[in-house]
Amino acid sequence: MESEILLNGKKIKGVEVSLPGAPLVVAYGNAGFVMCGYLNIDVADKLGVAAAMVRGVKTVDDLLKAQVQAVSKAALVKGVKLSMTGEEALSILA
Repeated sequence: MESEILLNGKKIKGVEVSLPGAPLVVAYGNAGFVMCGYLNIDVADKLGVAAAMVRGVKTVDDLLKAQVQAVSKAALVKGVKLSMTGEEALSILA
């Protein structure tokens, strides 16, 4: 399922994919994305993309409220930090 969120006047896309065990959840803006634990922060670093990872989420709403557990180097440069909420990280990456 894909959705659109308005965050501080910027459009964010959210995606929820039902998979065995747990859903894959990601929300993204023009400058990067916040992802669930299904995706890999090391790969984001190798690709040079700005990404933050949260864990234990089942929906995009959960992702927005969850605390960031890992941050790619490119996201750190943009100002994303550990323990921000997904929403705070996305406001930087929008």
